[in-house]
Amino acid sequence: MASFLAAHGYDPGPSQRPLLAGAISGVIATIPALAVLYACRSLEVEASILGIPMLATIGAGWAVMAVAGAVYARFFGRAANSVRGGWLFGMSFGFAFWAAGAVLVLPVMSGGEAPAGTPAVGVALSMLVWGLAIGLLLPFVHRPLHESLETGSRHEELGPGAAAGKDRPIKEQPPANG
Repeated sequence: MASFLAAHGYDPGPSQRPLLAGAISGVIATIPALAVLYACRSLEVEASILGIPMLATIGAGWAVMAVAGAVYARFFGRAANSVRGGWLFGMSFGFAFWAAGAVLVLPVMSGGEAPAGTPAVGVALSMLVWGLAIGLLLPFVHRPLHESLETGSRHEELGPGAAAGKDRPIKEQPPANG
């Protein structure tokens, strides 16, 4: 398996726009996560802990989830595009993001306050739902954002110019005498 990955590369190329696809997918995946937060009354609790209105909490959450989606796409690279395994990568990222955000960052930002009970469960479930949604969405959001071969090959970091190196121009080969 490692040789297969090494042959095809781990990282998406510059013509594939993984960060944009991740950000768009992160924003869209926030919709079902918000439904879970609302159902468990977690939005109200988070807004009161942060001391900001619920609408501002939703807006800030959407911005954070767009950045998280871009980080997800960059971190998992080509694996994030897997139609079969993306859901698992997404859920694991959602879990890690929940552990980092709700368990570590939120208490630090709020002076030690954190959701408890049903709202805490809602925050955890919302991050798993967000991860599942981004894992399922990203491959389908990413495809239309790819550049065509014609436009993508014009990038300096692609094509024969990149293979020759930026310091030296491509030299014509002399015709073979024969």
